[in-house]
Amino acid sequence: MNASTHTAVISQHKSKILALLLAIFLGGTGAHRFYLYGKRDFLAWNYLLALLLFIGAVIVAQGPHSWAISVLALFPISIYIGLVEALVIGLTPDEKWDARFNPHSGQSTRSRWPVAVLLVLTFAIGITAFLVSISRAIDLFLTGGAFG
Repeated sequence: MNASTHTAVISQHKSKILALLLAIFLGGTGAHRFYLYGKRDFLAWNYLLALLLFIGAVIVAQGPHSWAISVLALFPISIYIGLVEALVIGLTPDEKWDARFNPHSGQSTRSRWPVAVLLVLTFAIGITAFLVSISRAIDLFLTGGAFG
């Protein structure tokens, strides 16, 4: 094989930190999945659909509504799953990350301490959001919303 017929396949390097930031702050929209897998990713579109259902439920919940609407309005599932995926992204070893997302980029990932800080932030945001949802659900279902 001569040099003219042999071409190296070089792809764009996928940043672990950028994927982690997208999952933390825009995870409910599936932005991290669009970044990693592209526009054809079925699950990324499901994130958007789930977020639209949540937004619609929040709007409908302003008036008379059913129990199912209350559950949809209280628990933004796509946002929670985005935060869980942020934890998975952050906890993936750099070598596995490069093998999966950067096999032909020619660069290696070195994430170090920023990933640890972002993981703590993710955990804090996720637990806080989930506790707020649970406490609001308890308030609505046990007191009829007397405390908020």
